Amino acid sequence: MKSCLFTLALAALPLAAQPVTYLIDSAHSSAQFSIRHMMVSNTKGEFSQVEGTIVYDAKNPAASKVEAVIDVSTINTRDAKRDGHLRSPDFFDLAKYPKMTFTSKQVIKQGAKLLVKGDLTMHGVTKPVTLTVEGPSAEVKDPWGGAKIGASASNTVKRTDFGIVYNKSLEAGGVLIGDDVAITLDIEAERKK
Repeated sequence: MKSCLFTLALAALPLAAQPVTYLIDSAHSSAQFSIRHMMVSNTKGEFSQVEGTIVYDAKNPAASKVEAVIDVSTINTRDAKRDGHLRSPDFFDLAKYPKMTFTSKQVIKQGAKLLVKGDLTMHGVTKPVTLTVEGPSAEVKDPWGGAKIGASASNTVKRTDFGIVYNKSLEAGGVLIGDDVAITLDIEAERKK
């Protein structure tokens, strides 16, 4: 009996070290942004539809992978007129580019955080971006038997690098809209069944 239990325990060891696949829970995830307006304040907004897959290997984070898709039509800055303008060809050009995507290329453990390097595609342009990730959290069980993790990722990108160049000059100097866009993704994901 003891040798049978020992054999079963040994057989389970490689499984425990395997990467785990999680699906991003769109109902509990979002992508926020903040950009300078008229050089005096920050305008904030979010995309509420984030989907994708996270393959996470806690023992070997370098073996982890992330693929995320953001639905540009879900942009919300709390102003319908501004949101309409942001969907227009002046900015995201929703009709041509309805999605933003991020595909990881490398995951590096750095202290308590992860650096996730990958390709961000927005407005038809793909550029390398490194996201600083806090988490993922320890896995928790939800009331329906699912297993969830959470993480936050952030960075700052230049919108003009992605071909979003619309702007206006101000009389007092400066421009209407800043170039630097601070982005934060708050992600909740469920272990794939």
